[in-house]
Amino acid sequence: MRRLLPSLLPGLVLTLAAPWAPVVLASGAPAEARAAGKIQSDLTGWTGEQLVDGRTAGTVVRRGRVFLKSPVTTTRVDGTTYDVGRWVSRWARPGFGFTELVASWEAKTPGDSMIEVEVRGRDASGRKSSWDSLGRWAYGDRYSERTSLGSQDDDLARVATDTWRTASSAGLERWRLRVSLLRRTGASTKPPSVGHVAATTSRRPSSSPATSKPGKVARAGGAVLDVPRYSQMVHQGHYPQWGNGGEAWCSPTSVSMVLGYYDALPKEKDYAWVPEGHAAPWVDHAARSTFDHGYDGTGNWSFNVAYAARLVGRADVSRLPDLRAVERLVADGVPVIVSIAFGSGELSGAPISASNGHLLVVVGFTADGDVVVNDPAADSPAGVRRTYDRGQLERAWLDASTGTAYVLRD
Repeated sequence: MRRLLPSLLPGLVLTLAAPWAPVVLASGAPAEARAAGKIQSDLTGWTGEQLVDGRTAGTVVRRGRVFLKSPVTTTRVDGTTYDVGRWVSRWARPGFGFTELVASWEAKTPGDSMIEVEVRGRDASGRKSSWDSLGRWAYGDRYSERTSLGSQDDDLARVATDTWRTASSAGLERWRLRVSLLRRTGASTKPPSVGHVAATTSRRPSSSPATSKPGKVARAGGAVLDVPRYSQMVHQGHYPQWGNGGEAWCSPTSVSMVLGYYDALPKEKDYAWVPEGHAAPWVDHAARSTFDHGYDGTGNWSFNVAYAARLVGRADVSRLPDLRAVERLVADGVPVIVSIAFGSGELSGAPISASNGHLLVVVGFTADGDVVVNDPAADSPAGVRRTYDRGQLERAWLDASTGTAYVLRD
């Protein structure tokens, strides 16, 4: 990606191919990564004026955004006809055979408009996959339901909610994204637009990913960022149509904590529909705004960073190799949301005994290298701040999600 992690990750290479080309954050040599038991990952994207590098059809790049201009076709969505224009990226090559891909974007969808993001891949022989949809998305839900669109398991890859997975363990060599911008036919509202689109590709090592020793923050004596503390559990029973709060809302609650850190929470008028007396009503807003009607939950990684990007300015799903990479982000003032899973006894001090999928915010590190977190699974905000054993948390993160992280920047 353009500049997401400048000089932060040892063993990663930041390359700017040309003034108009995307900046690519790529992993080191594949053989070295496999030998070290490291996750291979690459984050490539286009933002602002870099979007002129893509191919347009019925769209125009203006002021660093792709706008719907002169539609090239129409489509029907839930009984409504929409005008459609498209932007297609160049082929991206991460430098290893990737087996998973997760997309990120920042878009504006005024009125009855939306975007759809699709991916296509190519293997080492040159064979191309079909275009697979990673979802239809709009910031609001007045006119349409944001949704993932099923597995589409037909050739070289399939979709698992937010993650595109290859059929072959050899993986794919290249990928490209296609963004369709849709507005209801006949509507006079402003057109939808996109200011950033990216994808993280990754490949797991043949063995369990290696854990890390304490790094930059620990050596400096430890540090903790002043991230506000919100509990998902105080929302138990809220809005059954958007997940019913409680254990289902770890992702939007974590996103809200980081938005609060950046003073980028939604405006009060945006969540005025939440009854008076609800604790942290902006969390209810985040849950509604990230809910995936196809998945039937608020945990879609891409939808969560798309929501955050509309408020904070820059947000991506990334895959990081270890906690030392997270330490460098924390040292740069950036809290990191990580996706974990753990069984009974595998994460000492956690407010829940086990989870097959949970998100929390890494806010700092102790001088010993242990991890200071805001864990939204606590019963109340007072119990959200916790310290977890470094090895336990790192294993719960790397093994469960291949180092998946939301990186939000203002």
